[in-house]
Amino acid sequence: MAIYRIQTQEENGLWHDVRGADGKPLVFASMAEAHAALDRMFPVLVKMQHYGGTKRTRAYEVLKDDDDK
Repeated sequence: MAIYRIQTQEENGLWHDVRGADGKPLVFASMAEAHAALDRMFPVLVKMQHYGGTKRTRAYEVLKDDDDK
């Protein structure tokens, strides 16, 4: 089973997980949900990517195994 997280890139080039109010990384059940959250939370950064700007947001898959809770 996979889960998905989203990240943004800072001006210094470092990528950081987007976190919720509780300080934990936001987790999504599908890649589509993760991309929708990026569109909703960072509309300007996402639109810039579509028009030739640098990539500043991303969604990625985290593989979970049976030991993860």
